[in-house]
Amino acid sequence: MSDHRMAPPVDPAYERRGAPTQQGSRMARRQAAAAPPPPPADRPPRSHRGGGGKGGGQNKMRVLAWVSIGLTTVMVAGALTGYTVYRDAFGNIKQKSVKDDIINPRPPDTGALNVLLVGSDTRAGKGNAQYGQQLARTADAGGKRTDTIILLHISPGRDQARLISFPRDSMVNIPKCRNETTKQEMPPRRDMINSAYNSGGIACTMSTIETLTGIRVNHFVEVDFSGFKNIVDALGGIEICLKSGVNDKNSKLVLPPGKSLLNGEKALGYVRLRHYGDGSDIQRIRRQQIFLSKVVAKATSSALLTDVGKLREFIAAAAGSVTMDPELANDTEQLIEIAMSARELTASGVKFTTIPWIPDPADKNRVVWEEPAATELFTAIKTDTEPAETAAPSPSASAGADTKPKVTVKPEQVKVEVLNGTKTVGKAREVADQLAKQGFNVVSVGNYEAAGGASLATSEIHYAKTGATAPAQADTLSGSVLPKPTPAAGKVRATNPQPYVSATATTPTKGAPVVQFLVGEDFKSVKVTKLPDSVENNSITASQQKNVCT
Repeated sequence: MSDHRMAPPVDPAYERRGAPTQQGSRMARRQAAAAPPPPPADRPPRSHRGGGGKGGGQNKMRVLAWVSIGLTTVMVAGALTGYTVYRDAFGNIKQKSVKDDIINPRPPDTGALNVLLVGSDTRAGKGNAQYGQQLARTADAGGKRTDTIILLHISPGRDQARLISFPRDSMVNIPKCRNETTKQEMPPRRDMINSAYNSGGIACTMSTIETLTGIRVNHFVEVDFSGFKNIVDALGGIEICLKSGVNDKNSKLVLPPGKSLLNGEKALGYVRLRHYGDGSDIQRIRRQQIFLSKVVAKATSSALLTDVGKLREFIAAAAGSVTMDPELANDTEQLIEIAMSARELTASGVKFTTIPWIPDPADKNRVVWEEPAATELFTAIKTDTEPAETAAPSPSASAGADTKPKVTVKPEQVKVEVLNGTKTVGKAREVADQLAKQGFNVVSVGNYEAAGGASLATSEIHYAKTGATAPAQADTLSGSVLPKPTPAAGKVRATNPQPYVSATATTPTKGAPVVQFLVGEDFKSVKVTKLPDSVENNSITASQQKNVCT
């Protein structure tokens, strides 16, 4: 994946979320969608540079994008109070199909919902000309840029969410793309990540994110400057609190110390505010995250959800301010399913993450993504393929065992021997390192010779026939690798086994049997559930975002 880690410059708002969700029990809830819903129940990342910068234009709306996400959730939630009331408003959503313009291979769909959110500073359209960047434009004020690129990830169980910011000045490898205007193919290049949007539009941005991360982008949402203002105004404004006052000419914002209620125009100035505090991009992103948490809180409040008039106004403002793919915009049932899932996510359950980054050695004004932390973050998203808990009985349990409660075994309690069944030299140690990082107690590595000396096609897990806890330990290991092997009783003979020592070694589990993992050609990855400190230190939840005046 690449390298990077800085506060993403923000842009106009981005918003909304949607994508396929689970069916089953939720099918019944769809039918009840017409009924009004009940009221819904740190350390800062490192800064690689300070304030200053190239003026308000480039950095206008980082937070706008954050805001739009929360607003989208509420907009969709409006469907729960009776879709027919808002049918016309939803019909105002602008649509753009980009499937045919994505010309690179696409990652597989894991069942999670990944929505790319971008804030567009296009000057085309009513109300946008005064906010667009002062660049050479066509006569009709066309052209656009984005400083906001955020991936909204919702788990397959729709019970957890993470917002991942991609700093605009990340130097990355942009794949071949079609020019959005001419449709001519552009060759791959090394450039800032936001340049993908400038020349290739949303299709090139989606393809760039997919190529760099290996994560499938299911849908996209674009929000413009004027749209952000309308959304904030429809919410009745957002209250903020400042330790010191603001008098900034660039953003045309004047605010006193203490509390202020920001309308759409002032909110636009606040989220683009650069010369305040230490002037760093990182501090601005922190302010933006606090702002978004307040938007989410207000957008999901019973005061809005139970006021049909205000909710209709909010949905109309949001719908008229976004552009999205037709697959999302036209799937009413999907939007309602997402709304129901969204109601289960509280503001504290959403994590805000900036990709770990370091200064670009070739240019201190640019950043590259920090490895291996960035790749581990992407792997965590890609391997988030099923709910964490399952009530199903252990597949490796003996007959009759399914009548007993399932034994939960933590990775630290599992001793593992990793055996390379492929012809790739060093594969056992590579996989052992991945397992150790996720807490498994890897004790040895070695090789496995399949019948006839052939490479092992599929990975296998073996455990000793004796030992009451061995099946449960094997199940824990099985659930942590992709593809998921079915454990089998009876161990195999290892070739040239060697002790394994890791910097992340855990305390050995006394008396625990050793489970064997035979790495096959089909092995994809170890699931990442423990992220490195450089990622977690760049992640906060809404509940951690304290009011700066308290």
